[in-house]
Amino acid sequence: MKLIKQIDVFTPDHIGIKDILISDDKIVAIEDEIRFDVTGVTVDVIDGKGMLATPGFIDCHFHILGGGGEGGYQNRTPEVKLSQLTSAGVTTVVGCLGTDGVGRDMTALISKAKGLKAEGISAYVYDGSYRLPLDPVTDSLIKDFLTIEEIIGIGEIAISDHRSSQPTFDEFTRAAADARVGGMLSGKAGIINVHLGGGKKKYDLILRTVSETEIPISQFLPTHANRTSELFEASIAFAKMGGTIDFTASEDPDFWEKEDDEVRFSKGLKRLLDEGIGLDQFTMTSDGQGSLPYFDENNQFIGLGVGSSKALMVGIKEAVEKEQIPLEIALRAITCNPAKILQLRHKGRLEKGMDADLCLLHKEDLRIDTVIANGQIMVEEEVIKVWGTFEQ
Repeated sequence: MKLIKQIDVFTPDHIGIKDILISDDKIVAIEDEIRFDVTGVTVDVIDGKGMLATPGFIDCHFHILGGGGEGGYQNRTPEVKLSQLTSAGVTTVVGCLGTDGVGRDMTALISKAKGLKAEGISAYVYDGSYRLPLDPVTDSLIKDFLTIEEIIGIGEIAISDHRSSQPTFDEFTRAAADARVGGMLSGKAGIINVHLGGGKKKYDLILRTVSETEIPISQFLPTHANRTSELFEASIAFAKMGGTIDFTASEDPDFWEKEDDEVRFSKGLKRLLDEGIGLDQFTMTSDGQGSLPYFDENNQFIGLGVGSSKALMVGIKEAVEKEQIPLEIALRAITCNPAKILQLRHKGRLEKGMDADLCLLHKEDLRIDTVIANGQIMVEEEVIKVWGTFEQ
């Protein structure tokens, strides 16, 4: 058992100084003070003074097998390692395929997710890739939901992008309908994770589906909603209709704001709040392991980098420090909001009975100190305690 003493708790709602008791992989109590004196039971006590407790972060759009490849074989990025996730506070990850659903396939994606689970964190996947029609693992998409534990949705299906399969309305709606029914039958979200490109059609396929079929807007999670200022305006309109939008985070928001007209998370979230968008209608993900070009001060290409979950905390800190958005609101983007839309019922909140996924942050600068996943300490005092199988 673990007892975290006198820590400032964000559930993500701020509830003040509390004690948190963890048994195995669950939170069993959060109280003003917990006194524990039972013979024969070992309790590890963690001093929480000067720190904040938050739910473990959920990164629900991550290329766990690696991404890239659009510039040729040499541009394929590597698989993620366990410590790259946990050191960024991520205790739950959702893997996806992108442009390349051939060189990397669903069997490999599911295997990678199972490997991350065996190493200590929670991992799920989206079925499919950019392209439609989707190629299921079994003989049907619905059966994939029913028989493969890790599959909780489909995607990332690309629209309004030159790299997409240019899906027809019928192809798009059939995939969405099968995902919805597969989710219902298996008790999962059946979410449709949609990649928004930079094309002129923007949300057209999603909006037509919502307008002309009975599939609700809540079934869709469009990502890269902040790709450009023009697309972000369409994203605001989508949210005003009741939809949820996903921001793509960046470790260098200054660069992407200047070079690509990207709307940084902090400014985008402030705009959503000013527009009266609901507090559960936004998420933020890293698009991790995607390839990122880097340029020197003269805008000359100098090489490729790799997207990282560390971008999540960059976005949260900017929202708090630059836009004065309360931490409990900003945290929703990577805790309770993704848990809600993905129906991860034991994730995303610090409450009795929930999974023991926690981040302990230094109060003065929100630096990640300790990460606990499913009750196991993965990072302690900024030192990695649990490494992936082949990391050392």
